[in-house]
Amino acid sequence: MKWLRQTLKDIRQYPSAVIGLVLILSMVALALYTIIAIPYSEAIRLWRGGEDVWGENPRIVPPAWTNWFRREKLPETLVLRSGDEGVTKEKSIISEDMDDITMTFTFDYPYDGFPQSMSVFFTTKYTAKAPHISLSWLTPDGTRIRLGEITARRADAYRIDQDDRLVRRLRGVEPRIGLFADPEKETPTPVKGTYTLVVEATTFEPNSEVDAKFVLYGQVYGLAGTDHRRRDLSVALLWGTPIALSFGLIASLGTTITTMIISAVGVWFGGVVDGLIQRITEVNIILPFLPILIMVGTFMSRSIWVLLFWVIALSIFGGAIKTYRATFLQVKEAPYIEAAQAYGASNWRIIVFYLVPRIIPQLLPGLVSAIPAYVFLEASLALLGLGDPVVPTWGKLIDDARANGALYNGQYYWVLQPAVLLMVVGLAFAMVGFAMDRIFNPRLREV
Repeated sequence: MKWLRQTLKDIRQYPSAVIGLVLILSMVALALYTIIAIPYSEAIRLWRGGEDVWGENPRIVPPAWTNWFRREKLPETLVLRSGDEGVTKEKSIISEDMDDITMTFTFDYPYDGFPQSMSVFFTTKYTAKAPHISLSWLTPDGTRIRLGEITARRADAYRIDQDDRLVRRLRGVEPRIGLFADPEKETPTPVKGTYTLVVEATTFEPNSEVDAKFVLYGQVYGLAGTDHRRRDLSVALLWGTPIALSFGLIASLGTTITTMIISAVGVWFGGVVDGLIQRITEVNIILPFLPILIMVGTFMSRSIWVLLFWVIALSIFGGAIKTYRATFLQVKEAPYIEAAQAYGASNWRIIVFYLVPRIIPQLLPGLVSAIPAYVFLEASLALLGLGDPVVPTWGKLIDDARANGALYNGQYYWVLQPAVLLMVVGLAFAMVGFAMDRIFNPRLREV
């Protein structure tokens, strides 16, 4: 504890290291919040979900906060259900078997752009005769526009933009534009104000029921935007944090500690043991690291945890073994090692309690600096199409964006958000690692 307090005191002398620690602690806090707020099973369900999960989201739109930097505000997604505030539902009896149900969806439209699309979803209850539904649209000036009519099944939808008859009534203009545009202007310009969607249903059986949900798909959505499958990117951005940190930390710890112990064992026992370790290291150094991982992802498994195992396995016998070996050879000749042998300490006790602790200060800077390297490695594998298809990660986001032409189509948010998080992680650990290198390496203290 005294050594730890002194280390923290030394780190405070480097402003860059303090900033790095703040960033790391912030990322750790975000990772813990994500694990608690969105359990792993729920994150997988959301990320693999389709229209049933993300049906209310627009497709491929930037985050809502981008409106802060726009002169013309883009519309946000609006979802209104029967029973919500601003929605009225009235039922009148026509006869013993027939009822009229009228639902009005009233909302304000203060935006300068047109929505992406609009849909009305119905949930009906009947035995044999499905309800008949007609829809109409009221503009702010009181103009009434007839939309269409459908016979609604138990779970049905009316896609306003896909109604060809409505397009013809609007003189060839897309409904998402024609229902909002000012008819007196040649250039399509949305009219701001209060709009109303009127849904009139007629039921033909006793106890029949009709409920509706109106979705106006905006041009912006949420904190992170959406992708080609309407998925909220904030799920992947949030869950990418614990996955990236755990992948980098486990890989760095597993590799560094195992390499250090193997090196200490080789130096202490010497002879055949040391020679075997050095030959394995020399062979492993010349093996192509990335191609082997590509082969594992192609022929074995793309699971992130299988890749993590192979990353550690291929990194154990790396060049660091020779660096640690040079230090251990000096420590082995120290007087306190001879004293430990004199009072009968076992070989493993000497290795664990006398050899290894002496190089921990030398080990820590490299351990911290290696974490972002493994984080970038996971992202690189995902970018090559070898990412875990189940787990949402930053690298998988970038790969999806590349595959769907995000940069060519101007959807920069899709790439920049995970890329910025990757850069923040790398910068944070690099600043702390450089400071620790100066603290524990006397030759760098005066640099």
